[in-house]
Amino acid sequence: MSVYTTVSEQALTEFLQDYAIGDLVSLSGISDGIENTNYFVETTQGKYVLTLFEALSAEELPFFLDLMAHLNEHQVPSAHPIADNDRHYLKALCGKPAALVQRLTGKSVLEPNNTQCAALGRALGHAHVVTSNFTGIRTNRRGPHWWQQTAEKLLPHLSTAQKKLLEDELAFQTEHRNDNLPRGTIHADLFRDNALFDDDMLTGIIDFYYACTDVLLYDVAVTVNDWCTNNDGSLNAERCGHFLQAYQKERTLSDAEKADWPLMLRAAALRFWLSRLQDKHFPREGEMTHIKDPQVFEDILTDRRVNIAQIAN
Repeated sequence: MSVYTTVSEQALTEFLQDYAIGDLVSLSGISDGIENTNYFVETTQGKYVLTLFEALSAEELPFFLDLMAHLNEHQVPSAHPIADNDRHYLKALCGKPAALVQRLTGKSVLEPNNTQCAALGRALGHAHVVTSNFTGIRTNRRGPHWWQQTAEKLLPHLSTAQKKLLEDELAFQTEHRNDNLPRGTIHADLFRDNALFDDDMLTGIIDFYYACTDVLLYDVAVTVNDWCTNNDGSLNAERCGHFLQAYQKERTLSDAEKADWPLMLRAAALRFWLSRLQDKHFPREGEMTHIKDPQVFEDILTDRRVNIAQIAN
């Protein structure tokens, strides 16, 4: 959610003529996030988020927009895409694929509490259940193949200690594949800035543009590594416990998933350490960008390699 493409009021006014949502009142860029261009848009009939897709092609995007609609229609708190007058979710603006979605109430939390972690855990479990009949399929573009490619590009830019950590973890992950675990549609990026709360009530999950078909437990690990981690990178056992107990009220984890939990926490930490290193060493240009500190996930990965987390039976 950075701003790479500038949208003028005139261009947006013309764009909105294809929608039955009123006249433009205001627009403002959103600086959080790193992948797409995003604006808050207010019209005479409501409030929305406009996304211009900087990397994804128009052919790829129906998966994400259809998924958002599916989740919203199955009681997962999330934003429904807005259809134009021809009932299309996807349009073009400033030469980029673009879409409008509902703007949800609430705000992101910086220091989540146990109740908020439980609310998110239950919502993620419900999402994993209700997407069992979602027909869209998409490969995880940031999976193991991407890890290897990105690591090769990054290695010359890393310290000796970082190189050793990265090479050792890649070797470990290569030896421990988990293709036998339950798979389905996952969010794959459910960080604190991708969920909205009104006090302790979850009002929405947002930013589904890394969603894909992959191991469900990986989605849980990605989320826990952000929501249930202390400032030093260690796992907060209390928050994690609340999250996992709530998740399993919707979807019970198998014995194989529980056994592979430590490995999946490491895989999730590796993926986001790599992406943050890439953003640091190979930044993209934009009018308004936000690059996150890779040290956070280096600390998390280091902790998960040493402190073996378990899921109680």
